[in-house]
Amino acid sequence: MTLFLTDEQKTRFATEGYLVIEDVLPPDLLDRIRAEYAGLMDGLYGGWQAKGLVPDGSGMDFWDKLLTSYKAGCDWFQPMDISLPGDEIEPDTPFHFGPAVFDMVTAPRLLDLVEDLIGPEITSNPIQHVRLKPPAPDLRNDEIRAHITATDWHQDRGVTHAEADATQMVTVWLAIEDATVENGCLQVIPGKPQMYPHCPRTQTGIAEGFLDQSLARPLPVRAGGAVIFHPLTPHASLVNRSDRFRWSFDIRYNVTGQPTGRSHFPDFIARSRANPDAVLTDWRDWHELWVAARARLCGQPHIPIHRWTGDSPACA
Repeated sequence: MTLFLTDEQKTRFATEGYLVIEDVLPPDLLDRIRAEYAGLMDGLYGGWQAKGLVPDGSGMDFWDKLLTSYKAGCDWFQPMDISLPGDEIEPDTPFHFGPAVFDMVTAPRLLDLVEDLIGPEITSNPIQHVRLKPPAPDLRNDEIRAHITATDWHQDRGVTHAEADATQMVTVWLAIEDATVENGCLQVIPGKPQMYPHCPRTQTGIAEGFLDQSLARPLPVRAGGAVIFHPLTPHASLVNRSDRFRWSFDIRYNVTGQPTGRSHFPDFIARSRANPDAVLTDWRDWHELWVAARARLCGQPHIPIHRWTGDSPACA
């Protein structure tokens, strides 16, 4: 089997819990992702304009429409997200699953890197999101959503169900535009410690007093690059102090057959050396998996997306 990570990179991942890899997504795929989202934004904006919620969008580009609709209180995040929400699900809850995003999740070089870390039987885990973070000066005072503002320190294993605590999994954080310290790139605390207790904070985050934040390392990465990290690696994002949005996706992969940590949402086999016929190859099939999940979950009792409540002694 061809190896795509060096021995030194594998050792660093094993000891520090993360890697920064440039040039994971090719430029043409980045362009297709941007175009796919621009078309999605045009449709959303046109609907809001027809309702009188936003001004005429003539002459506005994707970024202008995004900021204008945010300031107007229009929810573009859920219609653009590659997941159902963690709260109540309705029959018409929007989401986005398109060909360019599917090609991103199944990009050969990306799967090559994942294969080097967890092996050749790879499932696309359903814990996945788009991240479009506005500049901090434009945030509303009451903004707390993790996909909009800076995120609290947390571990990805800490925001899954306990059934996945032994699952071999990696998170891949993909930069669609350059991620810098100024615009709020990811930061990690190296190492693979035990699971920390999490509490309701701005979002769900590691309880106070468990981390030495002086050890934090910011991880800038150029568009098309990736930060790959272990599910126990503590991480957060910095504040976006630039005058532009910061755009990334975070997606996860686990060994096929192991619990995903969010079993009520659909996964799919992205690569298999043992059973290539099991691999999902059509984005429309991916989309239909989520349509079926929405139909199944709407009107049902809410399933929490993680295990933590505020009554833990660590949260006192």
